[in-house]
Amino acid sequence: MRMRDRQLEVYQVFDHLSRERAVGLLSGEIIAEHAANPAGPHSDALQRVLRYLRRAPVQGKYLFVAVRPWAEYRIAALTGVRGQAPTVLGDGPYATEAEAMHAVFLKRVDALRDGVA
Repeated sequence: MRMRDRQLEVYQVFDHLSRERAVGLLSGEIIAEHAANPAGPHSDALQRVLRYLRRAPVQGKYLFVAVRPWAEYRIAALTGVRGQAPTVLGDGPYATEAEAMHAVFLKRVDALRDGVA
């Protein structure tokens, strides 16, 4: 007889409900608010979306890296292997940290809408 992992089952329900709430909060206004000020302060709705998007690192999660600090930023994706450097993608380059931060936000939002994030 195989044992069920109740903790995993509860987490999956929590994750599903959290994802639905985050997707429900996404709107043009939320995206425009983030574009205007990626570092914050943010409205309650945007904070809730960001909280979901910033959860524990997973394979394929997007982030930005400074190729040349304060001059050039690129988007990268986590490999999912501890100690292994993220894979830098072809997106960019971005001149400011704020531009890169918003580009990562948009990629994470697209992944969330597609059911990947």
